[in-house]
Amino acid sequence: MIFVSDKAREKVKRLMEESPLPDKSNVFLRVSVIGGGCSGLSYKMDFDNQKKPMDQEFEDNGVKLVTDLKSFLYLVNTTLEFSEGLNGKGFYFNNPNASRTCACGESFAV
Repeated sequence: MIFVSDKAREKVKRLMEESPLPDKSNVFLRVSVIGGGCSGLSYKMDFDNQKKPMDQEFEDNGVKLVTDLKSFLYLVNTTLEFSEGLNGKGFYFNNPNASRTCACGESFAV
């Protein structure tokens, strides 16, 4: 399962309404893990409306999330968070599977 905090839910819903995808009723948040970043792996998020055969689907706190099977192995029990303000990070992941993260919080290693 992938979880979504209340603040992240509010921001995702707001951004989803602004997304250019035409049929908002089928739009979901696609979360992926890709190679790169100073710690080896990075998070990627996009709005999407096309599911793929091996996608894993979740819904938490009113947000539909989809991830590919490989990414899901890195994201089990991860919480999508959002922080705003002068020192805010924007979206970030609280990932219990990460053994280390970089200083900017955008990449991790397991």
